[in-house]
Amino acid sequence: MVKERTIILDKERINWKMQRMAYEIWENFSNEKSVTLIGIESSGAILAKSLAKRLKEISTLKVELIIVKMNKRKPLSSEIVIDENLSGKSLVLIDDVANSGKTLLYALAPILKYEPKKVMIAVLVDRRHKSFPITPDIIGHSVSTTLQEHIEVETEGGYITAAYLQ
Repeated sequence: MVKERTIILDKERINWKMQRMAYEIWENFSNEKSVTLIGIESSGAILAKSLAKRLKEISTLKVELIIVKMNKRKPLSSEIVIDENLSGKSLVLIDDVANSGKTLLYALAPILKYEPKKVMIAVLVDRRHKSFPITPDIIGHSVSTTLQEHIEVETEGGYITAAYLQ
């Protein structure tokens, strides 16, 4: 049986949401000289790259980009390594969707080994029913779902093209 998918964000709406998210990051870090965006590999990294480009266009912030590799299904299966020293830096951890909150929670662990100045979380889509205590600070789109439903983000050629509820 094929699960039915309902589109919740198309390419045009995603573009608007990402532009607004870039402005929100700029507003939250306007007193800083720089911000480091940490994208979770795959769709989160694509979102982080797009936000970095937009921030460079609209702000005076020096924008750094780090991509974190991790197994989203089994985050403890391999160590999450961040090679850059994050002490004293202002950070935004970025992923495509906050489904259960598990990926974001595990991605925060290596960040907290440093002493960052400030950490915020940004996601394109926030699913309100989470199993872990994570609340994103910057949200492109919020969706109330049932526990059985799932949000899927589709990418093509380094761009986020759609988000679906299934």
